[in-house]
Amino acid sequence: MLIDVHAHIWGSSYEQDKRAIIKSCELYGISQVYVSGLRSYVPDEQEIKELNREVYRFAREEEGIIKGYCYVNPGHRNCLDVLKQGIEEYGMSGMKLWVSTLCDDTRVFPLVERCIEYDIPVLVHAFHKAVGQLPYESYSWNVANLARKYPKVRIIMAHMAANCYTGLKSIRDLKNVWVDFSGSIIRGDDILYAKKVLGADRILFGTDMPGASPLVCLGQVEEADLTSEEKERICYRNAMRLFAGKPLGEESSC
Repeated sequence: MLIDVHAHIWGSSYEQDKRAIIKSCELYGISQVYVSGLRSYVPDEQEIKELNREVYRFAREEEGIIKGYCYVNPGHRNCLDVLKQGIEEYGMSGMKLWVSTLCDDTRVFPLVERCIEYDIPVLVHAFHKAVGQLPYESYSWNVANLARKYPKVRIIMAHMAANCYTGLKSIRDLKNVWVDFSGSIIRGDDILYAKKVLGADRILFGTDMPGASPLVCLGQVEEADLTSEEKERICYRNAMRLFAGKPLGEESSC
């Protein structure tokens, strides 16, 4: 069984991306995929509306397989209304933050407080680049700042912040932060390091589909020296527990 906590449909290729994701589910036995819609780095209100509507449509077309993140731009005046629609009307499962603001920007705080009320996780794009860092692309320490301020929020730090050896140290002791290894940039040794630093219970399977292959991401787990139980946790059990709101160490009955 596989649960992919990190995939996208892109504004320029909705139908193509949908087909690619469903084909991957069929090929690799992926049971659920958590999807957000993305396009430009700093989307306007209309773009956000369209992206979330397309994710909602996808979830209805593939009910039970596709789950949605509500994508928000915290700089918009209507961002709380967007989140409300995403969760209450569209039935989405989490909130997505990309690169329109740093994740510890004060404008994010009301959104996170609402996520705590809704009991949903927050997926945060975090990436530390040697060159080409975007102006509002969160680092792992931005994620750590947010997690410390709101210990009740469940955060997924995407991509292991692009470098597990620097990124994981910031969130080592923050039990409300999980990591995914999406994007085909991580190898088995990185996953083993994450297990050493965080424990296997805080690692989530994610792909970054359609831009990355699930087969590559699954191979990263298989090449790592993990027990079968640890592989199960990473591939699906941790995600089941996370989205069900279960604390660490308590299994989900999903």
